[in-house]
This record gives sequence, C-alpha cells and structure tokens, in this order.
Amino acid sequence: MTPPPTPQPDPQGPADPTPPPAYPQEPQYPGTPAAPAAPSYPQEPQYPQEPYSPPQPPQPHPHELTLDQRRVHLAERQRGADAAAIGGLFLHVPNFLCSLVIVGMVALFLGGIGLILVLLWLLSGLLIFNRAAEGVIARHLLRLRYPTQQELARLQPVWHEVTARAGVEGRTYQLWIEDSDDLNAVAAAGHIVGVTRFAVDRLPSGQLAAVLAHELGHHIGGHSWSTLLGYWYALPGRLAWRVVRGAAAGVRRFSGCLSCFGAGLIIMVFGGLVAATVQTLYGLPLLLLVMPYAIAATGRRAELRADQQAAALGFAPMLVEVLDQMERAEHSALPLGTHAGHQQDSRARLLASHPDHHTRLHHLQPYLRPRA
Repeated sequence: MTPPPTPQPDPQGPADPTPPPAYPQEPQYPGTPAAPAAPSYPQEPQYPQEPYSPPQPPQPHPHELTLDQRRVHLAERQRGADAAAIGGLFLHVPNFLCSLVIVGMVALFLGGIGLILVLLWLLSGLLIFNRAAEGVIARHLLRLRYPTQQELARLQPVWHEVTARAGVEGRTYQLWIEDSDDLNAVAAAGHIVGVTRFAVDRLPSGQLAAVLAHELGHHIGGHSWSTLLGYWYALPGRLAWRVVRGAAAGVRRFSGCLSCFGAGLIIMVFGGLVAATVQTLYGLPLLLLVMPYAIAATGRRAELRADQQAAALGFAPMLVEVLDQMERAEHSALPLGTHAGHQQDSRARLLASHPDHHTRLHHLQPYLRPRA
C-alpha cells in the first residue's frame, strides 16, 4: 500500500506592494496653560503650646479650720462661777428680797397654802438646771428650735473643736438654732447654746467656732445660769413695780381731771403709801432704782470675760472679724446720716448689756499680738 500523500502548504502569493491605509489620528490641540499658582502668604509662627494644667480649686477662707477628730483631754474643773457671775448674784439680792416680801404678802391671804406657795417659789429656781425645763425655756422663751441634720453636721465638728481646746465635755451642752438672718448667739440656763441660722450658713468654720467659744465662756464662767436665776427670782418684784408705775400713771391722769386740792390730796395719799412701804422694807425698794445700772455693768464685764475665754482658745482673730461684721450690720441698719454713737443717750449706754465695739476690740488686743 502506498502511504497517503502528505498535505503541502499553500504556495506563497506575491507580496502586496501597497501598505495598509493609515487611519486619521486625533487632532493635536495646543496644550492649555496651567493655572497660575496661588500666591504664598506668610504663615503665623507656631508657638509652643502651654502644658495643660487642671483648674485650681478655690482657696479656702483664711478662717477655715482643719477639723480633725483627736483625743480630748478633759479639764478637772469643767465650769464654775467667776467674779462676774458672783457679782451678778450679789446684785440680785435686793430684787430677791423684794420679791420674797411680795410673795409673802400674797401668801398671807392664802392661809396655810400660802406657806407651801412660798416654799415652791423658793425651790423653783432649781428648774433652770433641769433638762426638760431648759427645753421649755429654749423653745418658748428664747424661740429656739432643734437643728436639722444638715445644720447638726455643720455644727458638731466645730463644737467638738471648741470643747476639745477648752477641755470640756461637749455632750454636756445642747445645741439650738434661732431662725434669724442676723449674726447672734445665746447661752442660757445650764446647758443651752444657741446660734442663728445666719451664723451656721454664712460664717467660716473659724468664725463660727469663735462665736461658740464665746458662748461656752459664759457657761464656764457661770454667767448664763446666774443671770437666769437672778431674773427668775426678780420676777415678782418686777411685776409689782409695773403695777406701781401703772397706778402712778393712773393717779396723774385722774388728778388732771380734779381741782388742785383734790389732786394734791390724792398725790399725798399715794405718796404716803409709797413712803410707808419704803420705811417698812428699810429702804430696800430704793435700791431697785440703781440696781439696773449695776447689773448692766456686771453684764458688760461678763461679755468681756467671755471674749477673753474665746481668745485664749486661739479664736481672737476670728472673733475680731465677727465683731466687725456685727458693727457693720448695726451701722447699715441706722438711718442715713446717723452715727451709732449719737443713737443712744447716756442712760441707754449705762443700761446696755454689751460693751461697745471699741471696748471689746481693746480688750482683745493682747491676744492678737504675736507670741514671743
């Protein structure tokens, strides 16, 4: 068999002498000129940034105290009666004797019950040391109230600091609040210490401590209980004196409606009764005319002693600031153009229970000098 024929490639034709047609190219447009560059302006210099510091807390008042609970060393003698307290009791003796005579005269009309009345009146002075009686005095006589929890949280640390410096058991006393927008405080009976709402809310702790230390000084010196005791036993005499003054005013008004003879007769009769009373009581009622001035002078001395007590505990600068605030408040309450020194006459100054501002500052000066 013969093999199949091998396929032969096609013969090459003659080369095409004409080149392929050239297709049109895209037209060449002149290049668009580039937009002019923006002018360069000078840049602000780069300053180094200040390091971040957190805002500083407000600076505390210079009279704020650092209140810490520390061991308290109690003094052996917690309270007593200084010269001001003893002098006040002595000056109340004429008032007490006059009141005793008046109560005795009333008891004469009551027979056997009258003696019991006199004894009860004599023993009634002990009630000022009774806690329940003190609560009645604080609420109804002094118009005080118990502090709220917030007020107590503010008062207790400051009171603890004051009593710790004085070496006194703070729980012996009861803290009270007076609803007043004035700066004031009170110490009464045997255990009452009251401050106004303004003092609790507005004063720095150091100034509040100075106020409380002043009132504690009244208790330590015996001023509070002696003053209240003298006032209590003088009440019958005071009431009788008001009756006499009212009767005298009635006699003057009645005598104005009569003739000169009738008016003179009534005045003679009334004057004779007064003279007989004075002679019977050995001139004791005449002492009542001068006792208010002496008692007021003793009260001013007691205020200075309480100031010194607070200053001795280290609260002299705070107490001075408190006194300045009280003085400014007193001046602002006066009418325009009126000076505080001319507002009171000499009699009112003699009967004032507190010394004037400059006297108190003068007695605090030794405690403001730097210690050697």
